[in-house]
Order: sequence, then structure tokens, then C-alpha cells
Amino acid sequence: MHLLHNWNCPWAEGAHPKGSYIGEYGELVAASWLRAQGYKVLRRRFRMGASGEVDIICRKGELLVFVEVKSALHTGAGRPARRVNEHKRELLRRAAGLWLRRLGKDVPSRMDIIEVLLPPGRKPEVNHIAGAFALKKQRREPPFRSAEL
Repeated sequence: MHLLHNWNCPWAEGAHPKGSYIGEYGELVAASWLRAQGYKVLRRRFRMGASGEVDIICRKGELLVFVEVKSALHTGAGRPARRVNEHKRELLRRAAGLWLRRLGKDVPSRMDIIEVLLPPGRKPEVNHIAGAFALKKQRREPPFRSAEL
């Protein structure tokens, strides 16, 4: 976990901000953190119809990165990244695929998750999970079984 600059979360201890505000603030924190790490943020909240939404699309050098941001006030219900289930991953893959098709050329890319913890009255904490899951869905191979002798 990395602490972000000198920002404090704008709500007091014991306050319960709206879930949508937590998500929006977490995305702002994540974009700021990515910029501080040398990423160039190209687009926020990229959506194409019902294909899904990518919270942040950014670039570092030649690498294109699609980022899903998950925010929470605490980890009482587990890490925020656990909320990126297979259905959500598929929606993210579709939206990323649309962006890549628009480019019209192959570019190195990956799918990341950024967890943002927003403890009331304290500095946000950022956990960047680079390459959190594959851009293309991997087929599950049957488990290897040795031949019986």
C-alpha cells in the first residue's frame, strides 16, 4: 500500500458518504497516483454502449494500461479487488478490446486493478495490482493426469 501525497479523505470519522461519491473520489485518487508514478492518463470512464466501462486508460512508455478502480472505506469485507468477478472482467475485456480495435494496430497492453482505501479523515492508501488478469480470457485446460501404468 502506498500513501498518496498529503490529501486527507474529506469526510469525518463516523461519517458514511454515498457509495457513488466513494467511487468517484477513489478514481480521482487513482488517476492522481498513476500520474505521480509516471503514467499518462488518456481517458477516464471509457464506455461504449453495453460493452462495459474502463475506469482509467493510461500509458507508460509504449505500454497501454486499462485500470479498474475499486474503492472502500476499510477492508472489513475483504480487499476491494475481490469485487472484480469474472462477469466484470469480461465487461472490462470487451471495452478494452473496443479501444484496441479503434487504434488499428497491435500495442502491448495489460489489465490492472487499483484498490483505494479511503479511511475517514486520513490519507488514502493505494494498492496497484499490475497485470491483475489477462486481457484475453484464458481457456481452462483440463488438469494433467499421468497415464496409468
